[in-house]
Amino acid sequence: MTTLKQKLAAGEFIAAPGIFDGISVRIAESMGFDALYMTGYGTVGSHLGLPDAGLASYRDMVERVKVFTSIAKTPMIADGDTGYGGLLNVEHTVRGYEGAGAAGIQIEDQEFPKKCGHTPMRRVIPLEDMLKKIKVAVAARDSEDFLIVARTDARTGHGLDEAIRRGEAFAKAGADIVFVESPESVEEMEKIGASIDAMLLVNVVEGGSTPVLPAADYQSIGYNIAIYPGAGFLAVGAALKSVYTQIKETGSSIGAEAPLADFMEFSRSMGFEDVWAFEKQWAD
Repeated sequence: MTTLKQKLAAGEFIAAPGIFDGISVRIAESMGFDALYMTGYGTVGSHLGLPDAGLASYRDMVERVKVFTSIAKTPMIADGDTGYGGLLNVEHTVRGYEGAGAAGIQIEDQEFPKKCGHTPMRRVIPLEDMLKKIKVAVAARDSEDFLIVARTDARTGHGLDEAIRRGEAFAKAGADIVFVESPESVEEMEKIGASIDAMLLVNVVEGGSTPVLPAADYQSIGYNIAIYPGAGFLAVGAALKSVYTQIKETGSSIGAEAPLADFMEFSRSMGFEDVWAFEKQWAD
């Protein structure tokens, strides 16, 4: 079977939707994507009801990885924040995520506690400290097919040139994919594509700092993978607000603007057909 790393090396452009709970994983898994992306923002919000601000622990997140990969066979890159501590924590995190079934891990150069990308007040650690994290991550993995995605948040506080400098260094340190967070224009994205000789990831956040472009434009700029971490939970949030508002105001779901899936079809997508088959097989 062709791995995600092999697909990227062969020049395939990968568009990975953000998944954040069991329902989103099951729906995405049924659609034939080449990869999924476990979003930290959405996973922390759905699992703990908290902002993605360094409040979730390694244990919280690796358990989510296990749940999601038990549902989906599609390769999944999982948000690993800062590695949850120092170098020993990074080693433990990489081994844990790989053992839990992820196809790759994203580690960023923010100070702990981290903050969500595309939000203010993000601060980064010294470059040399991040390079050590990358080298530890590369050494910790069992398989070279397990992707190390190295992210820098330097653009917002230190400017594009520093972000590019870090991205170039990340690639030399052994990162498989370089992720420069929050470029603010197409021109900045083009400079990233022209400057960093590595696989590149673009973080597509609707309403964020980075331009939302057609996939062909990302490819022509030089990106190899686009992740859409927020599209799913933003859609769910809008739909829930619409339906809940209708129920609150009228006492009924009749007339809600958000479309509703067919209940039985949705139940099948959640795996109930296996339950029904089991019960039929073992019925008295």
